[in-house]
Amino acid sequence: MSRLKVRPKADRGLVHDITPESAGWTYVGFALHKLAPGEGASGETGTREVCLVLVSGRGRIRAGGEDFGLVGERMSPFAGAPDAVYVPMGTTWSIEAETPLELAVCSAPGAPGFSARRIAPGTHPQMARGKGTNTRHVTNIMPEDDGAAHALLVVEVITPGGHTSSYPPHKHDRDALPEESYLEETYYHRFDPPQGFAFQRVYTDDRQLDEAMAVEDGDVALVPRGYHPVAAIHGYDGYYLNVMAGPERAWKFHNAQEHAWLFTGI
Repeated sequence: MSRLKVRPKADRGLVHDITPESAGWTYVGFALHKLAPGEGASGETGTREVCLVLVSGRGRIRAGGEDFGLVGERMSPFAGAPDAVYVPMGTTWSIEAETPLELAVCSAPGAPGFSARRIAPGTHPQMARGKGTNTRHVTNIMPEDDGAAHALLVVEVITPGGHTSSYPPHKHDRDALPEESYLEETYYHRFDPPQGFAFQRVYTDDRQLDEAMAVEDGDVALVPRGYHPVAAIHGYDGYYLNVMAGPERAWKFHNAQEHAWLFTGI
């Protein structure tokens, strides 16, 4: 199995717990909780900031002493806009599931001066990118221009079956602004129907890193550097939740030159 593919470690409870240490990098953390009604999860952000994304289900969230009430409107990541809560550094948070709940905990280094807030469905409308079989549907949760976090960038993407995504191949692994930013990235994959899968390749120009993997429902792909296109197979729509972070909160990418003629917008 590819060292860049992380399978779920359990069916319930804490399903993923990817830290900078376990990933072998510096910035991005990703955890996932699957909870039954009445079950809960909690955490302390410490020196990091967190975005709690309700991938599916509803739950009652508290963060930093503020009660956000019942959060979450969709029962599937394929059935509506995301709901999320941003939690700054030095803050405790908790959630109690009202329905079966899938909670993603996206994290990166924090800084003072930010406040807990809800990012309600529709805050950033879904947009279509690409054309033909490169069409996919993107919803920003925490984009670079919202000014509401120190490092975190969070986005989700729906890729129709038979389509490509994160394509033409692009990368963001050089700290060379304004041309390119250094960003680590995770992909949390889901499929509809869930027995589907996709192919993801992670590779560099010199091919010192060149790994191709079949990702299934619930897998996480790690992108420490390089290009990272995804192809969903016919009959199965793909969903992925991206978490990105680096030394600057900026998403500036470089397209693979040999494929630049295909570029229609990442």
